[in-house]
Amino acid sequence: MDLVIGALDLPARVDEALAVQAVAFGLGPDEVAVRRQIVLRHMTNPGARSFGATVGDALVGFVYGMPNDRVHWWSTVVQPYLRAQGNEEWLDDSFVITELHVHPAHQNRGVGRALITTITDTASEPRSILSAIDTESPARALYRSLGYQDLARRVLFPSAPRPYAVMGAPLPLRRP
Repeated sequence: MDLVIGALDLPARVDEALAVQAVAFGLGPDEVAVRRQIVLRHMTNPGARSFGATVGDALVGFVYGMPNDRVHWWSTVVQPYLRAQGNEEWLDDSFVITELHVHPAHQNRGVGRALITTITDTASEPRSILSAIDTESPARALYRSLGYQDLARRVLFPSAPRPYAVMGAPLPLRRP
């Protein structure tokens, strides 16, 4: 069957999406339960939107994001790190990629690239920001290939066991 990228009613399919995230990100049931509430709350924010990758009826990947707002929890955590690097202005007039996950069986096939370019193509903001685990990984390589650059590294989120990097790119994203 063919892969289809399209708008996703994330609140209606939140459990399917979190099942993909759990496998892709190694989350346990308790973490999934917490993230479920976060996703549902995020999707009530103005401008929040999501896209999914499906094969038949099966959701194999998803992305969601929203225009950044400095009062959002994520912004308040990353702001001092960005300020220390002279990159605080990236918090203004930017579209945040909140989550992007692809089931491991469908990774390395362009699904993540298609999802992130599709959602950022809908943004009216001139740039995009995101956070990713601060290690060399296929995800970070993908982001770099799209034009994202490190804005701050070794960003510590409460309860996260590993540091993150905050990355930013001008929109539209670079295409190969």
